[in-house]
Amino acid sequence: MHRRTSRRTALVLSTAALVAAPLLTACGSEAHPGAAAVVGDDRITVAQLESRVNEVRDAQRAAVPDDTQYEQAIAKSGGLTRSTLHTMVLDKVLHRAAADAGVRVTRRDVQRMRAGLEKQAGGGKALEEGWLQQYGVAPARLDDSLRTEIEAQKLAQKLGADMQSPEGQAVFWKALTAASKKLDVDLNPRYGTWDVDKNKRVDARTPWVREVSEDAGSARGSQEPQA
Repeated sequence: MHRRTSRRTALVLSTAALVAAPLLTACGSEAHPGAAAVVGDDRITVAQLESRVNEVRDAQRAAVPDDTQYEQAIAKSGGLTRSTLHTMVLDKVLHRAAADAGVRVTRRDVQRMRAGLEKQAGGGKALEEGWLQQYGVAPARLDDSLRTEIEAQKLAQKLGADMQSPEGQAVFWKALTAASKKLDVDLNPRYGTWDVDKNKRVDARTPWVREVSEDAGSARGSQEPQA
């Protein structure tokens, strides 16, 4: 399950792995007006999604002032809008699973993990830049990302799931699948659907849904490439 082991060996799970996991069964039905996704009683609006994407793009622009290098950074994260939406949705799924299991993450937990990672990375700025470059996490969202990491670790521990074994992974993902079903996730078709058989997200092929660029409507104009 843990497909990004390069992040650091200390972590049991990663947000990136959650993004890749085949948990949701989005119905692909008529989208709620203005919503990129509906997760239980929560709506992730298109505006919220675009704002999150712009946070990353702004951070990339600030970190890489050179135009050529910035274009390269954009190219490496070409699927940013869809991957960001998946992260936002799956964070909610994980939080529901953790809540159902009685798992809680404190501010102190986050501070402790961040301090340890900053020491490993050589400082706070280095940590922020590393997560931005490798995982598309804007500096302002780093604590949120760490909270998700800790929540996943604690959930695995609470379930007695050894994430180094197939059996442990199955226990963990069963809990998230149950949470996903309870939340009845509804994904806007413009961002694709979930193919349960192939265990991956697939792009919608409906002719009446216009293919949207990865940063459509974001106030970034022509500087963003088309998906």
